Amino acid sequence: GRKLINEFGWDVSYNDDLAQLWFGTGPQLDGLGHMGESGSYYNCNKAVDFVNISGLKKLGTHQVPPMIGRGVLIDMAKHFGVTVMKAGQGISSQDIRAAAKAQHTTIRQGDVVLFHTGWTDAMLTTEPDIWVATEPGLTNEAAKYLATLNPMAVGADTWGVEAVPPIEGDKVFYGHVELLKNNGIYILETMNTGRLAKEEVYEFMFVLGQARIKGTVQMIINPVAMW
Repeated sequence: GRKLINEFGWDVSYNDDLAQLWFGTGPQLDGLGHMGESGSYYNCNKAVDFVNISGLKKLGTHQVPPMIGRGVLIDMAKHFGVTVMKAGQGISSQDIRAAAKAQHTTIRQGDVVLFHTGWTDAMLTTEPDIWVATEPGLTNEAAKYLATLNPMAVGADTWGVEAVPPIEGDKVFYGHVELLKNNGIYILETMNTGRLAKEEVYEFMFVLGQARIKGTVQMIINPVAMW
């Protein structure tokens, strides 16, 4: 209108965006403030001291530095001899070691470790209700094993990285506690691993610079693998 013309000095036409959404959707980064246990989070931070309705006062994903490092893909679907793993199927530390050995891959300190299960490629479009209700993934024991290797981040081509429902004796999503709370290891969910698995790219350069929205628990991401 006339007010805009007066302020800008020309006949302005423009569009803007306004969004109300979950930042924990699609390909995403789980920050260290995402999951804890008994009100305690990474580095002994207490929820009462840093969790606020307007955003986290500590451990927000805006504080995560750019992730640039060696990426490793472990093809678990290939290890099990399938295109897609079964719903709720667990991945143990023994499975991880065997799969890595078979593809001549060594997980090193500081790596970004991604697991290919085939779940999203096979299920998201054809059976979305099943895709979001369950998934194959890490067992509690496997998460604890991975933490001993001290990676920068652990991720998978599933929406939660861990087996859902959990295998017998496991706690649901307790691997998140092992990685995030106990060890400060970031989690990457719904990663696009299909092409890497198809082309047998097991080692690559991983680059991620997430949007720095202050106080966020998770963040939608679009990381890049280069090889």
